[in-house]
Amino acid sequence: MNLGIYIQLPFCQSKCTYCNFHTGVFPESLQHPYVSALCREISGHRSFYAAAGIAAPVGVMDGNCWAHLTVDTVYLGGGTPSLLPASSLAAIMDALRGGFHCAIDEATLEADPETVTPQKAAAWREAGFTRISLGAQSFQDKELAATGRQHRRADTYRAVDLLRAAGFPQLSLDLILGLPHQTAETFQDSLSRLLDLRPQHISLYMLEVDGNSRLGREVIQGGERYGAAAVPSEDLVADWFDHACERLAAAGYEHYEISNWALPGCRALHNSKYWNRAPYLGMGAGAHSFNGIERWANAHDPAAYAAAITAGALPIEQRSSVTREQALEEEIFLGLRLLDGIDLSRIEAEYGVNFRDRLPRLLEAGAIELTGRILRLAPARLAASNEVMAELLT
Repeated sequence: MNLGIYIQLPFCQSKCTYCNFHTGVFPESLQHPYVSALCREISGHRSFYAAAGIAAPVGVMDGNCWAHLTVDTVYLGGGTPSLLPASSLAAIMDALRGGFHCAIDEATLEADPETVTPQKAAAWREAGFTRISLGAQSFQDKELAATGRQHRRADTYRAVDLLRAAGFPQLSLDLILGLPHQTAETFQDSLSRLLDLRPQHISLYMLEVDGNSRLGREVIQGGERYGAAAVPSEDLVADWFDHACERLAAAGYEHYEISNWALPGCRALHNSKYWNRAPYLGMGAGAHSFNGIERWANAHDPAAYAAAITAGALPIEQRSSVTREQALEEEIFLGLRLLDGIDLSRIEAEYGVNFRDRLPRLLEAGAIELTGRILRLAPARLAASNEVMAELLT
């Protein structure tokens, strides 16, 4: 059985105004003990999981034996993993190869454009990374500055050139829709510039203004820096998204997940595990894991995490068994994110449910499409996917 591994590196140069993740500007002195603890969690995962009573994924011959698993995807996210010394990232990859049976098809590193140097790019490739996820987010300097990003348009162009020169077979770039001061014209310009770069993979994310983020507080309070009027409306953003779908398709990109497009053969293998409910392990502070029957997460504070691992204990902060009802919801909410859709007959048989009486109103409204046994979201309703999925489960 194959397994994906996610590594959380929560270090940032600064906190983006829209961010509500478990990341931060931690002291640089914390990086070394954190990476040391992370490598210890990786190398000692079997004893840590045995002590915590965590079983290997469902389907493994011996439920307590992780040795039967093959790691085929690795993803280092954050935070800004590219901030760390290249030697630290190489040490993490070495620990993975030493602690697991690896046959890695995809090893992704998240990077911010301003952190990419010729030396780092070469070292990342030598360490075994095959794919860089570059956080472009916009090609408009005003929008980048408004959200606290440290890079500018020129940094993204330079980073792409350096990464290609280093020989990376795959690059993924992202844009965010709904940024402060963003207009239809500036978003279309950013999309044009992104398409000109022709990365193998593109992600488009619609900004969620969270009340716990700095941006969220500014918008809610009508602060003078942003104010609600400076943030595009949801209807506008949905229109931009629909237009972007058309442009990406015309450019030869396959739309395979609500927020993701790829050139042929370049889908994100690791992230696809999440949408398909495949097993994965998360290592590091705040990282989440799933073995098919349980979900759990490590303590999110990096210092507390490192101290616990160094003391020989896995600092699990959240842990819960996945109930049958939750598994069904996950099948719907995650599966319908994929444009391939879900096998409705399989789900109905496996969970003993009948969705047929709920489909007519959604079909009539043009929210879903049913082709034989395969149920999909209608392309025109992708931007409102959560509402459609919720109605299906009601």
